[in-house]
Amino acid sequence: MAFTNYSSLNRAQLTFEYLHTNSTTHEFLFGALAELVDNARDANATRIDLYTVNKPDLRGGFMLCFLDDGIGMDPNEATHVIQFGKSNKRSPESTQIGQYGNGLKSGSMRIGKDFILFTKKEEKLTCLFLSRTFHEEEGIDEVIVPLPTWDFNTKQPVTDNPEKFAIETELIYKYSPFKTEAQLMEQFSKIEGESGTLVIVYNLKLMDSREPELDVETDCQDILMSGIPPEGVKPERRSFRAYAAVIYIDPRMRIFIQGHKVRTKRLSCCLYKPRMYRYTSTRFKTRAEQEVKKADHLAKIAEEKAREAESKALALELKLGGDLTREARAMLRKSQDSAMMLRREADVKRKIQEAKQKALKEPKELCFIFGVNIDQRELDGMFVYNCSRLIKMYEKVGPQLEGGMACGGVVGVVDVPYLVLEPTHNKQDFADAKEYRHLLKAMGEHLAQYWKDISIAQKGIVKFWDEFGYLSANWSQPPSSELRYKRRRAMEIPITIQCDKCLKWRTLLFQLEAVDKQYPDTWVCSMNPDSSQNRCETLEQKQNLPVGVMRKELKSTEEKQKQLSEKIRLQQEKLETLQKTTVVKSQADMKSLPMEVSLKPAAESSSQANRASERTQRPRSPPLPAMIKNAPSRPPLAKPPPLSKKPATPTRSPKLPASLPLPPSVKREEASRPRGSITKPTPPPPKPALSSRTTAVKTLARTPIPSRAALSHNARGATKQTTPAAVGGQRKRSFPQAESSEEEEEDEDEEKDDDEEEEDEE
Repeated sequence: MAFTNYSSLNRAQLTFEYLHTNSTTHEFLFGALAELVDNARDANATRIDLYTVNKPDLRGGFMLCFLDDGIGMDPNEATHVIQFGKSNKRSPESTQIGQYGNGLKSGSMRIGKDFILFTKKEEKLTCLFLSRTFHEEEGIDEVIVPLPTWDFNTKQPVTDNPEKFAIETELIYKYSPFKTEAQLMEQFSKIEGESGTLVIVYNLKLMDSREPELDVETDCQDILMSGIPPEGVKPERRSFRAYAAVIYIDPRMRIFIQGHKVRTKRLSCCLYKPRMYRYTSTRFKTRAEQEVKKADHLAKIAEEKAREAESKALALELKLGGDLTREARAMLRKSQDSAMMLRREADVKRKIQEAKQKALKEPKELCFIFGVNIDQRELDGMFVYNCSRLIKMYEKVGPQLEGGMACGGVVGVVDVPYLVLEPTHNKQDFADAKEYRHLLKAMGEHLAQYWKDISIAQKGIVKFWDEFGYLSANWSQPPSSELRYKRRRAMEIPITIQCDKCLKWRTLLFQLEAVDKQYPDTWVCSMNPDSSQNRCETLEQKQNLPVGVMRKELKSTEEKQKQLSEKIRLQQEKLETLQKTTVVKSQADMKSLPMEVSLKPAAESSSQANRASERTQRPRSPPLPAMIKNAPSRPPLAKPPPLSKKPATPTRSPKLPASLPLPPSVKREEASRPRGSITKPTPPPPKPALSSRTTAVKTLARTPIPSRAALSHNARGATKQTTPAAVGGQRKRSFPQAESSEEEEEDEDEEKDDDEEEEDEE
């Protein structure tokens, strides 16, 4: 069908309110800042500067700026910024962080209401302006983005529509902090190299206290999260300098905050006794299956196009027949060449599909690196990266979940490619939660193996930490600052530092005088005291990590059979429990239940009974005689008889003397009871002692016996009181059962996968 046939159809539109809605995916504010840092890294930048410029007339009081020396954007590439979901980085083999074409818009709109972008590439200066303030003040519902361009040498507009250029610059002068063309050119001049990009975010988001969410005053060399005290919070959750130091697993780009360089870390080089474990699994299939489906779809489309072209070429050949004119031969050759080209493309797509289908069955391999954080032992857990970008940090796994000292202080690092796990759009979690839990479970098993391999528990955990200056029993207390302990820690973990010129990492030899030494931001290889590593031309030394082996206890056939029998027994018990369960759906079902219905757990009821027994018990009447207790009951009356102080006389009960006086305690109870209240049946008292038989008999002789009608009425009233609660209790209990059944299904799936992996290993 021709494209012109779709011209009359409706098209989806993007309102400016979506700019705010899209930004709410960033619950973690530093994650929004990291989106702009990721764009600089994907643009092959070697340096990015984050700095603020005071502007008291703007909301928040300052502008937040991101300046990098990457490849920049030309006018055509800049238009991709305003296309939501447009990304040239998306491919399975890509090592770039950006995949969704959404980070700049969502990240900047989470920080503030407006941003303006300046970029330079191939002698072209391009400005892009995205402002919610402009849309609100002008009352515009659709998203409008001015995008003017100038020539770098002449500073003249590059446009074929001067009127459009004038409108774009007028809007920028009116709603941006830069009111003239000279001020715009001043921002372009900050991009010193041949290419680069500057992003300025302003009108920042505020807290309920009307203070900006980012604190740039407490520490002039950092950007902090406002309103978060340093106590009890991981430093990466409060300080962007600390977060930027570990945001990449192998950092190359230099990051400067407020003009001061961030000491980025390679976590594996900052740990005591690091060790690597290789892990292979066939469990991670979700992303690979998606790629197979996509490749299969593309292969089918290419095959259809090739067949159609071949059919057209054959039909043209039959039509021309013996026509040997020059024009006929040229037409036939063109048709045949087109068919051959499409056939080659179809063959290539088919081979790609077959390769991905084959790779789907192959196990995925990951490398787990573990080590002990002897500098700050309370900062332990797993750091999970995706394509070198930090996604999750301080995830407790395995023995760390128990909260003891076992595996305490151990940090784990893993870099997961896209084909194994796909991150969410905000890069703070993984899309497939089930496979991510499987990853954490595997890391927990390898963590337990690492703990055995380094033999800290065998030598004594407390003794180990005392050796490095942890003298307090409080786990969160920092180590001792005595010089001997500082030297002891420095001896075990050598300093790794990055050259500011060649961006290579160098490991410095241990020197006593270098303990607590402050290194300059512009450190270069020539400052290295090691003569073999003091030149930029020297290759970077690779970290030589010992490789550990995961020792799984292979189960014998008898053990597997025993485990299977145990699983069958548990499932049978669950089935029997479900069959015994009675579901209450109506009042009729409620009447068939026994009278004694308890809605409280056994533990709670027993504890309440114990507390009640501790209190002073009031004297109670003895149980009814067997003659009255076992008497047949009559059907309930339509209306309950009126209650009075005189007991109702039963119609068929034997006559009793009416002159028997009531005991004083019963009189007081009857007098204190409100009129019209329903008498609840008195529970049977504890069995009286032998010494009190005579007293019990005398009390029975003086106590009036209530009528059978009153007893049936009281029992009916008690049933009415318990019915709604009982029904509600039954309904409330049904929800946890559904949740637990889902968890049990997931556990069963994981057990099946584990069994399959064990079979593969065998």
